[in-house]
Amino acid sequence: MRLNGKTAVVTGAASGMGKSIAELFASEGAKVVVSDLRVEAAQAVVDGIQAKGGTAAAIAANVTAEEDVQRLIDGAVESFGTVDILVNNAGIMDNFVPAAEVTDELWERVFAINATGPMRTTRKVLPVFLEKKSGVIINVASLGGLQGSRAGAAYTAAKHAVVGFTKNVGFQYATMGIRCNAIAPGGVKTNIGTTINAPSPFGLERTSVGMGINPRVGEPEEIAKVALFLASDESGFVNGTVVTADAGWNAY
Repeated sequence: MRLNGKTAVVTGAASGMGKSIAELFASEGAKVVVSDLRVEAAQAVVDGIQAKGGTAAAIAANVTAEEDVQRLIDGAVESFGTVDILVNNAGIMDNFVPAAEVTDELWERVFAINATGPMRTTRKVLPVFLEKKSGVIINVASLGGLQGSRAGAAYTAAKHAVVGFTKNVGFQYATMGIRCNAIAPGGVKTNIGTTINAPSPFGLERTSVGMGINPRVGEPEEIAKVALFLASDESGFVNGTVVTADAGWNAY
């Protein structure tokens, strides 16, 4: 029970990696706030956790809306007394659109969810962490935040921003009992592919150059285990860095 007595908030937790993280954290003793745009799907995850004896609550939240972020963290504190762990998992893809084709609308939407969302939740939870001089933030970045062409221009830039934000928060609050790390997954079996509906032929072609060297596709549960390590005291000396989980894809 590595997270016994802890309260965790997980965004984008109705499916995929977020769902696996919420379930694993609950099985390790955490009280989990399962947050997602789709509250019915989030509640289904909560029901599954509770059926196994865990403690969880569902809170609907759109991380692009400041009022939703406020309600999410406030709701977690009201439900469970505090927040100890924040997992910023919510994210979307960008149809592999290259710089010459990207629109302001696409750029702003991808950044709003993938980069600004984690900033807002972090900004809201930090006063809670600072008051007790303890807290963990885990940002789900991407191999796209380390490489130049695993997605389109907007997604790549947004995930690089997440990596920079992670390092900034990790260092600046390191002496205050707060740790901030990121996970950079490679290809993982999730439904994020549903956010790809009309891929750019050129962008997809250029992105595909590196796809053939991917050793394998991962399972959401494998990413959840990395998140558990980063959330637990076992990683107490790990801060301001990115843990790559991609079966070695990035090593080529």
